[in-house]
Amino acid sequence: MQVTETHSAGLKREYKVVVGQAELDKELNAKLADMSKRANIKGFRPGKVPVAHLRRVYGKSAMAEVLQDAVDSRSKQLLEEKNLKPAYQPEVKLPTDEAEIAAVMDGKGDLAFTMALEVIPDFEVKDHSGLSLTRHVVEVAEDQIDETLKRIASQSKNFDEKQAAAEKGDRVTINFVGTIDGKAFDGGTAEDVALEIGSGQFIPGFEDQLIGAKAGDEVTVKVSFPADYGVAELAGKPAEFATKVTKVEGAKEAAIDEDFAKKMGFEDLAKLRDTVKQSMGAEFAQMSAMKLKRDVLDALDKEYAFELPEKLVEAEFNGIWNALQGEMTRSGKSFADEGTTEEEARKEYRAIAERRVRLGLVLGRMGEKQGVVVSEQELQNALMNRMRQFPGQEKMVIDYYRRNPGAMMELRGPIFEQKVVDGIVATAKVDEKTVTKDELQKMVEDEEEMASA
Repeated sequence: MQVTETHSAGLKREYKVVVGQAELDKELNAKLADMSKRANIKGFRPGKVPVAHLRRVYGKSAMAEVLQDAVDSRSKQLLEEKNLKPAYQPEVKLPTDEAEIAAVMDGKGDLAFTMALEVIPDFEVKDHSGLSLTRHVVEVAEDQIDETLKRIASQSKNFDEKQAAAEKGDRVTINFVGTIDGKAFDGGTAEDVALEIGSGQFIPGFEDQLIGAKAGDEVTVKVSFPADYGVAELAGKPAEFATKVTKVEGAKEAAIDEDFAKKMGFEDLAKLRDTVKQSMGAEFAQMSAMKLKRDVLDALDKEYAFELPEKLVEAEFNGIWNALQGEMTRSGKSFADEGTTEEEARKEYRAIAERRVRLGLVLGRMGEKQGVVVSEQELQNALMNRMRQFPGQEKMVIDYYRRNPGAMMELRGPIFEQKVVDGIVATAKVDEKTVTKDELQKMVEDEEEMASA
């Protein structure tokens, strides 16, 4: 194998690799000799097929395999000999000239190909022990538990029939026929529909027009379908619903007492309150961890500045930009609506992409230095969590990850990253600061907005 460096600038490298005709012929003969031991061809005893005969019959297909093996093995050899750490899978370009290809396939020419790549930048991992951090802590107060229990009770409320007029929060049972320009439309007619006024289940403005109605009343409800309504034929059009109220029921929230706790499946009210407290504490702890991790990443971002692999930045930017354009299309917004221009937005999002790539490289190098390992069990736990996000489609999720090693790497990344961050926190100087739930929530929301903005 002959290797010539044809380009070296910054992180970019390009090489021309030539595998001689003699090398290829030797490897082809070795492959054919191995085939002869296993070949079962009519007219020859098993394992006794002459190599010359195999070359005439299978020479072309065997040479194709030899060439593929040659490209793979020489590419790997080149990286090892040059001690190169590619930032991504190197790009290999094979010859395109038909005459040159034919000569190589016939065993009458050398194989020449190029390999281009960007290497991982070389930088020193700094000592981050003693880093000053703040862990924001929220204590679960009794009134917060009370508020949560009230919310749970409101979802478990009962309704009793009443003769008085319907109010917000009441439940009405209705029959209706919807028309547009005097004509009934598909899906606009129904009977015995239970509707809680104020729940937002129906088209905006529909429920409010039932306030004051009693059982037996007939009401003409006039509304307009939203412009972004799911059925294109109805979107933005005004409609009338001839509505008859057949029943009005007043809401009666469940009392938060021992019986309520038992109905919820708990031994007593104290056990229910403890469970709610633990759940809220876990939620606050997760928010606190998100804030702390962001602070660690911000601190690292200030400490490192080095050249980045262009292709990694471009791939990260494209992912962010495509997601942004998709969201803008769905929302119908433009860059002007956001108070910016496409040029300014591109500059801003490229900076975000560069930050993500830089931090990814830093965390990767730190993880190697710390000996961070993601276990198979941790990957399986992550896969189980992913499956829970798609109830009823668990098998499809498992099959997808089994068929796509790259997808499994996406599950591994966040676990690896969190372990590195935990290692930094373990050696940091961490002070605790008690804040309110609203304060912590705003910190997390502000930083999530900054990360995606």
